[in-house]
Amino acid sequence: MLGAGSWGTALAMVLARHGVPTVLWGRDAAAIAAMRQSRRNARYLPDDPLPEALRLCERLDDALTGATHWLIVTPSHAFADVLREALDCAPAPQGVAWATKGFEPGSGRFLHEVAAAELPPSTPTAIITGPSFAREVARGLPTAVTVHSESMAFAETIAHLLHGPAFRAYTGTDMIGAELGGAMKNVLAVATGVADGMQLGLNARAGMITRGLNEILRLCVALGGRPETIMGLAGVGDLVLTCTGDLSRNRRLGLALGRGQKLADAVNEIGQVVESVQTVNEVMRLANRHGMDLPITAQVQRVLNEECTPAEGLQALLAREQKPEYPPGMFGTRVDR
Repeated sequence: MLGAGSWGTALAMVLARHGVPTVLWGRDAAAIAAMRQSRRNARYLPDDPLPEALRLCERLDDALTGATHWLIVTPSHAFADVLREALDCAPAPQGVAWATKGFEPGSGRFLHEVAAAELPPSTPTAIITGPSFAREVARGLPTAVTVHSESMAFAETIAHLLHGPAFRAYTGTDMIGAELGGAMKNVLAVATGVADGMQLGLNARAGMITRGLNEILRLCVALGGRPETIMGLAGVGDLVLTCTGDLSRNRRLGLALGRGQKLADAVNEIGQVVESVQTVNEVMRLANRHGMDLPITAQVQRVLNEECTPAEGLQALLAREQKPEYPPGMFGTRVDR
């Protein structure tokens, strides 16, 4: 397990509880040493003791020794660097999975594209995604995720390791849809948080989530992903959780902005990486490349780039013309009977 933040630690706990020999590595050697001594992640999950079977390692080369699979759980901006460092320390394993959500900053590449460029061509890869707050997973509360890989056999391998009495893991083969859903929901959680921070009501919240889902669906189809992926755990599930649950950093950022707080102050107060700040630019780059209009995402970009206030972004959305809910033919040709 490469990455000892809240989510990496929680997934390492799941694997160790399921009897999977697991080593957790993090870049902060002092923090890892403290975790080994206290058997807790004091910064991110202070109330949840680590399983005794979980090993902790300060040195990356030691952590990778004998490992058959790597699971990377870092912020998206660190994903490529951690993968390269790992490959400098050890040969490629039997497979690489990640539970990181977002794009490579600057290039806008999906993480499966980043991994494919760094790994030997025969190395199977997979993305773990879905509605899953780390704190609840660490406490053993029921959770469902989905594992997508171009190789169904590898998706099933990773899902089998994760699956247990309180942690259900489903499988699929749509890496584009799974990664897009996991990335875009963070952007839309900011929009929903802004609406709630401005006290616009439950109707506005439901409308924002539903129209946000529309944006994910349309971009997914344009990129060659499958709409059904977005209607499952990687899309609707993760979107609803992140837009409505106050454990979401991106929702909390939106709430703060909607209440009038400055962006820098809100991010500092949250104290962890808020993926939407970078992700929104990559989503809009993809949308522009495909000539797509994503009005909610576009206004979130303007707000996060401090080009307008939340109130001005909302007014721009409300001023849009009336139109069909879905573009004609989006889901194929419909035959009326």
